[in-house]
Amino acid sequence: MELADVLATNKALVKVAKLYRSAQAEVLSGLALHPGQDVLLWMLGQEPGGVTVSEIAARLGVEQPTVTRSLTRLEHGGWFVRQSVPGDRRATRITLTDKGLSTIPEIEAAWRTLAETATAGIATEQQAILIGLLEKVRENLLTLTDESAG
Repeated sequence: MELADVLATNKALVKVAKLYRSAQAEVLSGLALHPGQDVLLWMLGQEPGGVTVSEIAARLGVEQPTVTRSLTRLEHGGWFVRQSVPGDRRATRITLTDKGLSTIPEIEAAWRTLAETATAGIATEQQAILIGLLEKVRENLLTLTDESAG
C-alpha cells in the first residue's frame, strides 16, 4: 500500500470512529446513558429472568470487573436490581426493573437513529456491502489485539 493510501485509510478510520462515538454519546445522553451502558441494558432486557455478572461478562466478551464497574455506574439510576443466587453466595443475579425494561425500546430507537443517520444516502445494496467491509476490517484488526469476542 502506498503511503498516500495508508494516510487516507488511517485518517478515514479515525475520523469515522471518533465521530460515531461522539454521535453515539450525544444520542444516548437523551436516555441518561453513556456508550456501552446501552449494550449492557439491552442485553439484560433479553433475559427476563436475569443473568449473573459472570454470564454478562461472557456474553459481552469482557472481564467480570469491567461488568461490575459498569453496573456500579448504572446502579443509582434504578435500571436494575441485584439478587442473590440461591446456593452460590458469591453470585449475584442482575434483573432489569420496570424502568430498565421500558428503556429497551428507546435504546433500540437510538440505535436506529445512529444507523439510519450514518447510512443516509447509501443504497440498501451498498449498506450491505458496507457492513461486510466493516466486518472484514474488524476481523483484520482483531489480529493486532487480544480481543477475541464481541
